[in-house]
Amino acid sequence: MNGPASGNLGVFCSPADVRRSLAYLMPHLDSAWDRPLGAYASQVYDVERFHTSCAARAHAMNLLRACIERAARRFGYTDEETQRAGLEFLASPVLQTGPHCLLLFEPDAFYTHLFSLMGLLARGREWHITYFVSTSGFKERAKKGPGWLPLGDEPLNLFGLPRSRMDGNSIGCLNGPYRYALANSKGLSAPNPSAARLLAELPNIEFPSAAEAVKMGNHALWQRRFPSAVKLLQLDDFDVADLIADHLEDPGSWLSSHLTGKDGVASSIVDAINRLNAGPWCGWLRWTTDFFWRLEEHRVTPLRLHDGVLESERPPRLMVRFRPDDLATALRRRSILPSLFMAFLVTSVLPGARVLGGCRQVVYYPLMRYLASVGLQQCGDVDLLTTMLNDKRPGVWGHRVLRRAESDPFHEMEAAGGISPLLARYAKSSLSQSSGDLASFTTDRLWSGLAAGIANDTVTRASNEWKWSGCGSSTLLLADR
Repeated sequence: MNGPASGNLGVFCSPADVRRSLAYLMPHLDSAWDRPLGAYASQVYDVERFHTSCAARAHAMNLLRACIERAARRFGYTDEETQRAGLEFLASPVLQTGPHCLLLFEPDAFYTHLFSLMGLLARGREWHITYFVSTSGFKERAKKGPGWLPLGDEPLNLFGLPRSRMDGNSIGCLNGPYRYALANSKGLSAPNPSAARLLAELPNIEFPSAAEAVKMGNHALWQRRFPSAVKLLQLDDFDVADLIADHLEDPGSWLSSHLTGKDGVASSIVDAINRLNAGPWCGWLRWTTDFFWRLEEHRVTPLRLHDGVLESERPPRLMVRFRPDDLATALRRRSILPSLFMAFLVTSVLPGARVLGGCRQVVYYPLMRYLASVGLQQCGDVDLLTTMLNDKRPGVWGHRVLRRAESDPFHEMEAAGGISPLLARYAKSSLSQSSGDLASFTTDRLWSGLAAGIANDTVTRASNEWKWSGCGSSTLLLADR
């Protein structure tokens, strides 16, 4: 499972259709549109302190906390700061998971980070903890994606890579070295004053992968350009690979005991996704790999589970027994990486953390929770099932809620005199104003189909698939207190 299907250009439904659909599936959004964006940001970061009587959930949160603290150490934070990061996550378990592996000043990432900052500062939080996928490609479409940055009225190639090294290649592959170049179409590095200033602030060293370069570049930019009151900590698929290995090496983990066990949990999840894609939720989740990806030199490729063995679909052949010790070894050796389903399973579903995402995630994440529930029912884990049913809004719209149709965030920040003036300005606008024309929804055929399904009652929030969303309550998210 890898997450959302690919999108299509064009407009397929209206903003009004989108708002009606969102209000139906997520009633807490209905009152949010006319309220200030800052108020909405504050509320999505308003979660209860972690507490549970469920042993499996407590164990999963302990492992996730250890993962967060380990990542903080790798970024060079002190032991005291590292401990505070873990403790704060227990106090406010929220992950921003919307932006892909993008440099901070890429528009799709920048405005989401501003939104998160509004919520974190309002709640007095010290840590901005995010997760991004490392298995995506360099390009999402022409000159846009993890390998690009619009700056000074032209798209710049982050690493000055030729097209042959970008087309079809994945950013997480360990095929470096990668070094920042910010090159234009003529191959000229830092071709304008803005690019020159930004390049001077990025690390001037080589990295083993593009994903690592982006992560470390963001760390440097955040420390220099963003409020010191909030620290950035970005997790990627390599951090999550180690987290899953932690689970698999621990006999007390649900993942180790059940997903790879003999009680048919894995096959029940595969069967459930096939049923899902044969019904009204078709297209929201694709099953393009079985739980894990193979990490090759230039790309990630699918693996298939046959008779207890994960096998590659193309040579050279890779075979990994679907057993805890073998999978953990393959993850530690970077032979395989987790699928998006596995990543969300260990960062959110099992530990009970809230995740913030965009137009696709607000639907496919609840459906991932449904798939997890199928596995839990298969192994008879009533305690964790009951705990999941009581989760309150585990997935919330928190990406692309602040959008600018045409923008150069680096220039906008410099012209405003820093990040703080932008935060103050955008926090006052309403959610309706800040989200604009909802183009990421209206240009997506899946949202058009979803609106039609809701209208003809083939998609209902009372369905078994949606009941795991935690959005069934009509309690208003932004109710006055």
